[in-house]
Amino acid sequence: MAKLLYVPNPLLRQKADKIQSVGTNEIEVAKKMMQIMLKAPGVGLAANQIGILKQIVTIFFVNQETKKETQYTLFNPNIISYSQEKIVMEEGCLSIPEQFAEIERPQNIIVEYLDENNKLIKKEVSGVESRILQHEIDHLSGKLFIDYLSSLKRNIMLKKVQKYLKNKNNE
Repeated sequence: MAKLLYVPNPLLRQKADKIQSVGTNEIEVAKKMMQIMLKAPGVGLAANQIGILKQIVTIFFVNQETKKETQYTLFNPNIISYSQEKIVMEEGCLSIPEQFAEIERPQNIIVEYLDENNKLIKKEVSGVESRILQHEIDHLSGKLFIDYLSSLKRNIMLKKVQKYLKNKNNE
């Protein structure tokens, strides 16, 4: 359970299961995810990226303007509202190493999730935080950022990942 999965691992395409109640097991998984994400380093991680099909997402990022760090875990995250306004930003993914693409997504979202105390949280997020959450919540339903690209661009990226992983394994 302690390592990142890379495309084309089939677990990345599976739907994660809802958590009945956040307990010590889920909190331990979230702590492990946070360690893996920070070590990678990444700004977000979904549980299926480490082979666990549970709806758990961890995020960590630094606001470029305020230099404030934001770090938290979401259990059973669900986007309940998307803004009409869209924005294009570059995305990458720890499961698709060294590949980046411009992806259009809604600027703001309202997300609902359980925290580690089983408390239902509802919050509106925008900018980078909104982007990270949309990307990670997509993972929980088996969707990857490359799915927003043309099949040509997607296939080129997948070939580059295979080459990268082959070279990495030969080191």
